[in-house]
Amino acid sequence: RRERQRAIVTESLPPLDDASVRSDVARDVEVPAPPFFGTRVVKGVPLADYAALLDERATFLGQWGLRGARGGKGPSYEELVETEGRPRLRYWLDRLIADQVLEAAVVYGYFPAYSEGNDLVVLDENGHAERARFSFPRQRQERRLCLADFFRPRGDGPDVVALQLVTVGQPISEYAAKLFARNEYRDYLEVHGLSVQLTEALAEYWHKRVRAELTLPGGRTLAADDPADLAGLLRNDYRGCRYAFGYPACPDLEDRAKIVELLGADRIGVQLSEEFQLMPEQATDAIVVHHPEASYFNAK
Repeated sequence: RRERQRAIVTESLPPLDDASVRSDVARDVEVPAPPFFGTRVVKGVPLADYAALLDERATFLGQWGLRGARGGKGPSYEELVETEGRPRLRYWLDRLIADQVLEAAVVYGYFPAYSEGNDLVVLDENGHAERARFSFPRQRQERRLCLADFFRPRGDGPDVVALQLVTVGQPISEYAAKLFARNEYRDYLEVHGLSVQLTEALAEYWHKRVRAELTLPGGRTLAADDPADLAGLLRNDYRGCRYAFGYPACPDLEDRAKIVELLGADRIGVQLSEEFQLMPEQATDAIVVHHPEASYFNAK
């Protein structure tokens, strides 16, 4: 009976692309001021800056497969972290610096924007002409969330969106490929997995930078409420959210073409494949939302 009722409710809801519905997301939040409108390129980001935000658990457990023995018949995960994980991590960070294969770079920017139904409309630097339009799916149940809801409708005044694209460069991918070609599989897996997590750490680091640049009326930045510890940052215990394309709230990979064009991603050596994958492999893009209610959600 419960499943039948759920099916009836679902069938009665508008389709995902219906723009007549808006969630209960607050519309009267303060809009922060960016330090500039337009885009900027930053190259040569020091490894120490973004490696401080490296998710060790994702690296050791998710990428390197470091797992403790079951039933107490061997070292625990925590023991392996101390005896294998962190020593190997220190080794590779030193080695990658010595071999000069990390080319961390960022292109990011701030744009005036507004929402229109399920669309986020990005304007030019002067807030006049439309530069891009992103259409997002809406939840059919729960709060009926849509990523566009985290921005003010045009009639409520201007809003601001931040866009960012980061990469640790092509050389580290080539470095890992050479290890694979020499049958050095453990080294290959460790370098490749570490490069993935370093890219994510760079994205997290730059999102933190964006929060430090966005200033609320009164002079307080969004970063003022950031957690003091790394664990809190990795839990996203801060204002706003960073949405990468391909995830449930913004699943359309073709929208990457708009990000690449808006930011001029070729200035940091990032291109887009025919399958809308970023090249080099270790690169990631994002729409950065400042709204305090923004969080990850499934648009189903």
